[in-house]
Amino acid sequence: MARLKRHHAAEAESSHGIDLAPMLDFVLNLLIFFIIIAVFVKESGMLVNRPTPGEPPKDAPQSITVLILENGEVWVDERAVDPRAVSANIERLHAEDSKRGVMVQAHPKAHSGLLITVVDEIHLGGVWNITFATGG
Repeated sequence: MARLKRHHAAEAESSHGIDLAPMLDFVLNLLIFFIIIAVFVKESGMLVNRPTPGEPPKDAPQSITVLILENGEVWVDERAVDPRAVSANIERLHAEDSKRGVMVQAHPKAHSGLLITVVDEIHLGGVWNITFATGG
């Protein structure tokens, strides 16, 4: 009978609390695993040196501006032109000053197919120095 009482007392003590040692071991192992993995994770990227804003040099030639509006209109140096006539206009303007490049400013909602057509026309006009901008 005494042996039975001791057995019930031992059961009461063991069921009274939860042994946290296995859980703590598991959490510690997870922590060590994540620390080790974090050391080996390398993010790939590219450093970009952005130019500081400032005035363009006074002797720098102004670019030929090509605007592509949301409704599909194309403007070359403040003149509305047909998209198929861009090359002739670019060729004429580029002949006046061969150092000039072209800045294409497309509305964010303009069709990308029209943008590609305009860039192809600019290339046909003999200009490969193209800068892109977006505008509202």
